[in-house]
Formats: sequence, structure tokens, C-alpha cells
Amino acid sequence: MEPSVAMQEYLAEAYRIHYYQTDDQYISTSALADTMHVSAPAVTRMVQRLKEADYLEHEPYRGIKLTRKGELEALAYIRKHRIVERFLVDVMGFGWQQVHDLADEMGPSVTDRVVERMNVMVGYPRRCAHGEPIPHADGTMPRVVDYLLTGAELGKTYIVSRANTHDEDKLVYLDTLGIKPGVHITLVERAPFNGPLHLEVNGKPCFIGHELSTVIRVCSQEEFELV
Repeated sequence: MEPSVAMQEYLAEAYRIHYYQTDDQYISTSALADTMHVSAPAVTRMVQRLKEADYLEHEPYRGIKLTRKGELEALAYIRKHRIVERFLVDVMGFGWQQVHDLADEMGPSVTDRVVERMNVMVGYPRRCAHGEPIPHADGTMPRVVDYLLTGAELGKTYIVSRANTHDEDKLVYLDTLGIKPGVHITLVERAPFNGPLHLEVNGKPCFIGHELSTVIRVCSQEEFELV
């Protein structure tokens, strides 16, 4: 059974949740419902379809876990989405705040052959426009190691790893500050009581509020390369 686009989207979101979840191999159906912005009954129906097609396992009171078959479908979908995002930004000139939804819209109509040509044209990137890792064509996912900007060491220079948001207003504002994946960033001062952070972004002074800083993750140069 070939999965529908909706099934692929559920598998991809389930994989994304599990990827950054280190304490349990199962994910809750409520977490999946929240991420997909759908009702609990809708998730229950889809989980049953995916289970019958051998894309996942479902344990009552524990949650769901993708099978290897389900992981491969999820990774193929994520790979396509993130390569398309990079193509839209690097080649077509869209802003990083615009491309998440555009990649979702384009996904069903973009063939694997076209995706791989896009991958060549953007130089085989390891990360998407927002810093998330791009799965390899063989169905493996690089492991990201990074840290919250709010917990960074004073005076230490990092690389911006990821922006954990698709909120357009936040991404536009971060862009005006020059804070994007791959940029060098140093925490100069941390104001008390969740006050603003004083940063240097590529050597230039910058101030960012605590709330916005919680979506930024940083890492070392080696960790950014995903080697």
C-alpha cells in the first residue's frame, strides 16, 4: 500500500517528535494531535490506518512507535521537504519565513528526480533553511547536537544551529538581527530575571529578548557540520 500524502505527513511529524525526544521510544497520540493541529479522534483514525499498513506500532497507554518501514517513509518526506526549502531560499530567493508552507504545498507534485536535481543546485546542504538536519538518501538521519542560547556560556563564540519556530514574525525579526543558522554568535551579557541577552552577531552588537532567545539553539563549528 502506497501511503497517501496525509499519511506521509503524519509519519513525518511522528518522526520529528521522536527525534528530539530522548526519554521514551514511544510518542503520545496527544502530542501528535497537537503538532498536527487535529482532534484526538482524527489521530486515532489515522493511527489505525498506519498500523494496518505496517507503518507504526500502537501500544495502549504508551503511544505509537514507527516501524522501519514507517521511518523510511517519514525520512523520505522530510528529506524532500527540507531540500525544497533550501531550493526556495537559495535559488528562488524566498525568505526563510515563507518556505515551510510553500514546501508543504509543493511536496506532492515534486518528483524524487526533481528533488535530487534541486539538491545538486543548492550544493548538497546538510541542513534546511531553519537549521534542521536533512536526512540522507539512504534513509538515515544525522544527529544534531546543540544547546539553548539561553544556557550558553558568557564570552564563548558559537554557531547558530537552529531556529525552533515557523512563526513568520519571529523569523523576519531574527533575520533583521542577522541571527540565522551558520552565523557566529557570542553571548556578551545575560540580564537577570529573564531579561534581554546582549550578543555579538558576526562581531556586531545585538540585543534580543529572553522569550525570543528560547527558540535559538547554538553549537560548535564541528557540531554544525554534522560530521
